Amino acid sequence: MKINAEETLKSIFLSLRSSLTHDSIKWVEQENIHITLAFLGDTEESKIKIISSLLQENCSGSGEFEFILKGAGVFKNFREPRAIWIGIQSSDNLQRLNDRIKSGLKNKGFETDKRPFKPHLTIGRVKSLKPQTDLKNVIEKCADIEIQKVRVKEVILFESILKPSGPLYKPISVIKL
Repeated sequence: MKINAEETLKSIFLSLRSSLTHDSIKWVEQENIHITLAFLGDTEESKIKIISSLLQENCSGSGEFEFILKGAGVFKNFREPRAIWIGIQSSDNLQRLNDRIKSGLKNKGFETDKRPFKPHLTIGRVKSLKPQTDLKNVIEKCADIEIQKVRVKEVILFESILKPSGPLYKPISVIKL
């Protein structure tokens, strides 16, 4: 699900980047910011039509909804950060959409992530930090900020093409909710 960054998200994103310029962090390009509802990894070409049909069947007509981007944090932890993320305030509609997609995939024999769904926007992948970096302090400045409202109108099946400059996300099918 693609996210169009509005002013507050752009501002926070740029603030985090500028606060952490001396660290080795691979920042996500703003046009690539998205929520992953289900990650499938390498998928055989012959299965793409099955996935597109499954998404159409499980998502079409389910209805548009909104959620709120709020706060920021890191995955693993502040001692060993792996990713910097923007949070999503609890959304029953987003959870139900994820449940429908994962259930449909599982019923068709696809493997999905076993971990609970924790919706977020990954904005940076941490390679290394300088010893003096106070990542926790930088992130906590954004911890409780309500960033933007997001209107969900569609689900997009993307092909992720890995390039040295970063991933390229190519839409394969778009399903209107």
